[in-house]
Amino acid sequence: MRRTVGLGLRREFLTDVLAAPAEVGFWELAPENWFPRGAKAYRQLDQLREQTPLTSHGLSLSIGSPDPLDIAFVRQVKAFLDRFDIAVYSEHLSYCSAGGHLYDLLPMPFTKEAADYVAQRVKQVQDIIERPLVLENVSYYASFATELSELEFICTVVEEADCKLLLDVNNVFVNSVNHNYDPYAFIDALPSERIVYGHIAGHTEEAPDLFVDTHGADVKPQVWQLLEHAYRRHGIFPTVLERDFNIPPLTDLLSEMAHIDDSQQRVERCSDARLQTTSA
Repeated sequence: MRRTVGLGLRREFLTDVLAAPAEVGFWELAPENWFPRGAKAYRQLDQLREQTPLTSHGLSLSIGSPDPLDIAFVRQVKAFLDRFDIAVYSEHLSYCSAGGHLYDLLPMPFTKEAADYVAQRVKQVQDIIERPLVLENVSYYASFATELSELEFICTVVEEADCKLLLDVNNVFVNSVNHNYDPYAFIDALPSERIVYGHIAGHTEEAPDLFVDTHGADVKPQVWQLLEHAYRRHGIFPTVLERDFNIPPLTDLLSEMAHIDDSQQRVERCSDARLQTTSA
């Protein structure tokens, strides 16, 4: 498996991976899942990162929250990233706290005021962690304000904050169905230079116009097609297969990850063919 294909790290198969390294280009983990686990867990991560690079995807930064930014938490994240030599810290362009933890990712109002607010908080985080913050486009199921489109909101935040973007292709597809837009045009309009890496996952189809991003099923064919389009439009970027529920055996996940590898190779071959034709 090439180094641009990653998998979300899960405890269900951690012991097996430590005993025999899996064919994974890199592992993605949530820092806050490891903070309280003590010295043994840290030794496991040390062993793992000797085998395979690590990247991080947070769960509770709550960058859009009306609550004050949790500076102590951000500093804890910074210490964790430094401890394990993790260059990339990504989070969700959403919020999960307001006077207390809400245990869900809630969408931001798509307004210029909200974009400015988030951008200023992103700058605070980046100053502390001494790395770019990488923001993920999220799935959402209700719109609270639409002064801006979803696309305009994302582009405004990353431009004003001078941060990076995690392109979740499944979220684009799910939102395109739920909110009736063209997912290909959406991806085409994203800033290529901001995209650091990507996510792909499965979803459930509750109704013809209601898809839910569950991370609990295999990736749908339409999403694989959209990922390949994203590679052609923005260049090949590292991509993580997410699976958070109904987790199958690791061998099954590795087989599904091979689809990412296949897509990247097809795009590379097409690109090489175009270069040869141009130079002929």
